[in-house]
Amino acid sequence: MQHPENDKQYKGLVVNEGVQNLPQVNPYATFRRQKRELHAEEYVEGILRGDITLLGQAVTLIESSLPKDQAIAQKVIEQCLPYSGNSVRLGITGVPGAGKSTFIEALGTMLCHQGKHLAVLAIDPSSERSKGSILGDKTRMNELSTEANAFIRPSPSAGSLGGVARKTRETIVLCEAAGFDTIMVETVGVGQSETAAHSMVDFFLLLQVTGTGDELQGIKRGIMEMADGIAINKCDGSNVERAQAARVSFKNALALFPPPESGWQPYAETCSSIDKTGVLKVWKMVEDYIRFTKENGYFDYRRTRQAKYWMYETIHSALLNGFYQNPVIEKMIPEMEQQVLDNKISSFVAAHKLLEEYARHK
Repeated sequence: MQHPENDKQYKGLVVNEGVQNLPQVNPYATFRRQKRELHAEEYVEGILRGDITLLGQAVTLIESSLPKDQAIAQKVIEQCLPYSGNSVRLGITGVPGAGKSTFIEALGTMLCHQGKHLAVLAIDPSSERSKGSILGDKTRMNELSTEANAFIRPSPSAGSLGGVARKTRETIVLCEAAGFDTIMVETVGVGQSETAAHSMVDFFLLLQVTGTGDELQGIKRGIMEMADGIAINKCDGSNVERAQAARVSFKNALALFPPPESGWQPYAETCSSIDKTGVLKVWKMVEDYIRFTKENGYFDYRRTRQAKYWMYETIHSALLNGFYQNPVIEKMIPEMEQQVLDNKISSFVAAHKLLEEYARHK
């Protein structure tokens, strides 16, 4: 481009031509290669040798809703299944604020120091509005997360009943295949559908606190009946006497329930996750229960029944996904919804029409 300012009549004035337009892409930039997709066999080999990175990636595949990821995940689970089952599975539930994460950290750190390999599957509640989860359990377990023998995996509940992630059962299989001998499943909190958590663990621990008025108020009878043991947390400072009184109350309440199938009589212990007192007693309760149920055969019976339960749960889940992912149903649902909203048909008629259409096009 010619600049008139460079004419000879303008003495002492020079305008540079400037820099030509450079290409938009930096020729010196280094590009990251696309990550190679692993085969199911590669995941299994890594899991069996205790590779935590590959274990975490395999769990991500299990939680994925993509058909491609699900296909690989199912192969990984099938190949890991023969190496699973050699662990103590502990479910931990309790009212919000009972200190579940703090208790898990105190107990988990103690177990790691004993040489055990611990996997913590923490279930984080998903928002009903945004469908997102904070997944902050790992940040609340600072001490435990630094232990070499610990694997902490927070997962979104994704709307599953009882606050238990739908894929936690499969994740347990992978963790056991990776060599973890103790599995802890932390649920969102007490709910009417904690059956999901109870149906995948060997020992179901109910964590409770005192100082909330009536100590038995707010705990559903169904949860009390499912509990294999109760730990009254925060037994420290000025709360010690109340915690001891609550232990007696729970002991009396548990005595009124019908005897459990296992033949084990549940009882309550007090502990402090902050002071780390009484935590060992709670673990001894778990060990006594495992020993007791293995001797009378209930341990294997319970696991067999759980496997049957999850077979049907998997069928229900597959049918549900198949229904909503059917292209005909996807197009038909908005129309049926609008007719229900306009009071043209009832909810039940709309549901039956959708099911009939699905039966014809599945």
